[in-house]
Amino acid sequence: MTYVIHGATGAQGAPVVAALTAAAKSVTALTRNPDAVVDGARVVAADHSSTEELTAAYRGADAVFVHLPVVSEDDRRIHAHHIVAAVRAARPARVVFSTSGAPIDADTAGAAAMLVSGLAEVGVSHAVIAPTFYLENLLMPYVVDAVRERGVLPYPIRADFPASWASHLDIADAVVALFDRPDITGVVTVGQYPAITGPDLAEAFGARFGKSVRFEPITPEQFRSSVAPLIGEDPAADVAAFYTAMSTLPDRSITAENSAQKLLGITPRTTGRWLADIGL
Repeated sequence: MTYVIHGATGAQGAPVVAALTAAAKSVTALTRNPDAVVDGARVVAADHSSTEELTAAYRGADAVFVHLPVVSEDDRRIHAHHIVAAVRAARPARVVFSTSGAPIDADTAGAAAMLVSGLAEVGVSHAVIAPTFYLENLLMPYVVDAVRERGVLPYPIRADFPASWASHLDIADAVVALFDRPDITGVVTVGQYPAITGPDLAEAFGARFGKSVRFEPITPEQFRSSVAPLIGEDPAADVAAFYTAMSTLPDRSITAENSAQKLLGITPRTTGRWLADIGL
């Protein structure tokens, strides 16, 4: 069986590639860098903005893992359009899409919602992985350096805001499971359940670092200015808008009914387990 993985050298795609190659699966690693080397995989350079290149990569695939890059929302919509067009043309046997935490409600005009509705219209077998917040966000220098230097974990959510945090490793576990479970379609939520709060995160970091760590709520604007040098001004503005919207909600918890725990028998890592697994 042949598996095509978007962003194969990136934070989300690389763990999926690693899990598949470890199981001796045939993997096609999609990347924008034609000179990239991915152990155990065939590398194919494909541009998200080219239906033709994506179609060629998808054709004959048993499964494709898709997630949208961290660029401006306008560019993400363009990418979503070409991905759906390529799936329509190539008709891979199975598609698994991670929303990366973006909203996918029917009345949302965002790229993730556009891609979900497009896959449904095409009619190929597919599942949608819906995480809430990524634990890897806490590895950004602005956050983890504050933990190390000041014993503070800063993040743009309220201290009493429960969320179902998940790691990229948890997403990879769900992707690999869904590749083998074409009977599971629709949305699968991935994250810690029951949900945890910012102080819970700080406690886990403190236990790992062997020091007292407290949670510090910051504003979306503070977060925007901290991530802009890493991801660019437009994506950073979109991130800030996302957290501003989150501030109006009571929580961002998954529900048990469509969770990976129930549907796939997979329990996402605790924050402490994740920290240990990445060797921080």
